[in-house]
Amino acid sequence: MTDRRGAVAFWLAVGAAGFLVVPWYALQDSVFTLGWVPHFTAKEAAPAWLQATTHGRVWLAPLGALLAAVALLLAPGLARTLRANALIAIGAAGFAYFFAQGFAIGPTGWYLDTLGAALPPLTGGQYGMGLGAVLVVAAFAMLFAVGLAGRGFFKGDAFVAGSVVAVASLVVVFTFFPVFRILLSAVEDASGLFSLPAFHARLTTEKIWGLGCVVGQTRCGVAWNTLALALLCATGCTSLGLAFALIATRTDFRQKKLLRFLTVLPIITPPFVIGLGLILIFGRSGLINQFLEFAFGIQPGRWIYGMQGVLLAQVFAFTPIAFLVLIGVVEGVSPSMEEAAQTLRANRWRTFVDVSLPLMRPGLANAFLISFIESIADFGNPILLGGNFGVLSTEIFFSVVGAQLDQGRAATLGIVPVSYTHLRAHETVLDLVCRLLLE
Repeated sequence: MTDRRGAVAFWLAVGAAGFLVVPWYALQDSVFTLGWVPHFTAKEAAPAWLQATTHGRVWLAPLGALLAAVALLLAPGLARTLRANALIAIGAAGFAYFFAQGFAIGPTGWYLDTLGAALPPLTGGQYGMGLGAVLVVAAFAMLFAVGLAGRGFFKGDAFVAGSVVAVASLVVVFTFFPVFRILLSAVEDASGLFSLPAFHARLTTEKIWGLGCVVGQTRCGVAWNTLALALLCATGCTSLGLAFALIATRTDFRQKKLLRFLTVLPIITPPFVIGLGLILIFGRSGLINQFLEFAFGIQPGRWIYGMQGVLLAQVFAFTPIAFLVLIGVVEGVSPSMEEAAQTLRANRWRTFVDVSLPLMRPGLANAFLISFIESIADFGNPILLGGNFGVLSTEIFFSVVGAQLDQGRAATLGIVPVSYTHLRAHETVLDLVCRLLLE
């Protein structure tokens, strides 16, 4: 038996164990406590073959048939190409059928009414998948990977093929699918049915796009608040990051190591630390206000709460990131070009504007974009210092907690910052801003 047939036999054994031995569905207690062993034939703890033959869950039988077909591929007389093609087909079919039956059949039968109308009724349903299901679907995925290696993909290395398939499957199952499922709720109504009018109503509310702060006496929508805050934060962080990068690379500043160390601290600290620190210093009961009231009789104010407080906290938090991006860019600009400009009687400002800045343009755009995205994604500082100034991150949070409990609204709000971050991909607004700043 070759190594590839050995890999097929191993994953067939794993799939057979999941189908024939261990419980197919999730148990209330851990499967590793072995409390299910005395109740091996019970409906809750039975493996897949007993579920199909005894408890009426016949939709699991095709998985066993596909595993039996894999056993036929262990025959020594089969051509390598035929075995590889068959493994790819069976692995893909088993993987796809596993998820198809899992999503199509719920606890009370067919999950969708359209399936119930088109297909025969079921005698029962199914709950969450357990260890047996995990072993079977993993076996199908790895058999598919072995087939790919047999066809010459990944230079014929079955280990690399299996690693790629495993990582891709885990990313799809635990990242893409949950995000897709959450975003799908944006186009569902209160009863869970597909509804574009519901999505339009959520997306076009005054709370998101209102311009009351410009044309009226009310507040602007959270989308405009977030965009304005992100642009101001990105501009401030990029400017300060460039200033610190120039100090660290173009001056005789003696505490350069300390400067680099201080840039790391805001990155490794929890997100609430900076906002809490500003409250302790500038809050109504903070150190500064208490001193002003004690020394000069000035009544404490709440100016730290609102857009200005959030902006100050974000600039403190994200300037180090912009600095780390820009210091490499500044170090990459050759001082000889600046010296040549000064030799031609250009003053320092003209040298900086006409020579240094154009060479730093890509780095400035990257620092601006990173700070822009960090500001949009920030939650800790707006929740502490925002007050009546709402942004998308806090509105998403309040949409799924408390009395609202509107997952569709939260998903709709989550789509808006995604459109902001795609501005750079299309090289529109951010590129225009950077060009205006540099030209």
